[in-house]
Amino acid sequence: MTKRVREILSWYDSENAGVRSNLARMMNHGKLAGTGKFVILPVDQGFEHGPARSFAVNPPAYDPRYHFQLALDAGCNAYAAPLGFIEAGAAEYAGEIPLILKLNNHALLHDEKDPVSSVTASVKDALRLGCAAVGFTIYPGSAGEKTMYQELREIAAEAKAHGLAVVVWSYPRGSSLSKQGETALDVVAYAAQIAAQLGANVIKVKPPTAYIEQPEAKKAYDSAKVPLEPLSARIKHVIQAAFDGRRIVIFSGGPKESDEQLLSDIREIHAGGGFGSIIGRNSFQRPKEQALKLLNTIMEIYRS
Repeated sequence: MTKRVREILSWYDSENAGVRSNLARMMNHGKLAGTGKFVILPVDQGFEHGPARSFAVNPPAYDPRYHFQLALDAGCNAYAAPLGFIEAGAAEYAGEIPLILKLNNHALLHDEKDPVSSVTASVKDALRLGCAAVGFTIYPGSAGEKTMYQELREIAAEAKAHGLAVVVWSYPRGSSLSKQGETALDVVAYAAQIAAQLGANVIKVKPPTAYIEQPEAKKAYDSAKVPLEPLSARIKHVIQAAFDGRRIVIFSGGPKESDEQLLSDIREIHAGGGFGSIIGRNSFQRPKEQALKLLNTIMEIYRS
């Protein structure tokens, strides 16, 4: 085990040996093994956005096994998906890549202003399928946030008791936030802090913009002269909000965009001290060879 992996594990000394082993399992897998950096393939979009919106652009991606193989061929640290997709390939790919089972999901057929994800799988499912971790989404800013926080704490306690790591998607959303505010620097940093306070081992947030949503937060940012530019400075601030860098924070890739823009953002995330990326649509919505080339470049950036 490398010195860097041991250092990161030392931040989780309140966790049991099983949780720490599964964190190490993810950090020691794939092309970034031993670096403390992550590139994870998440494929929950079929549930979250619908199958055609997710996979029609690259039809082989309708097959759940496609994503297991993509994550393996790319050398990802882990593969994350809802219950059905994990069940469809867990036996065939048993032991080949760390798995993260998403335990809650939200669909767009009834898209509320204040979303609340439904619990769609259990810790027992994750254990049965040989997963290294469970994933859970919270929407800070939603009128249903208290329910999600309570569900997360209960599920996280059960998962950790069985040695599973906990990955939290912390996505601000709801009627109390503007659309611009969902990715505002103060809101994203707050979302990272909430996930850390709720016991997340790994935190997933969106790259923040330079916008400040909350008037009282703006006063604090102005008074402390917190830099809003460039993106790397904002990434550094979000990492700081997650216990001064003592929690693993990774950043989503978002909707499919050009290679140039995505790689520019990755360089800024790396420069700001981000622990890595979780790249879904920008991976599986490209033809496989293009996706592998892109993911390899991303890993080279983080390895540097």
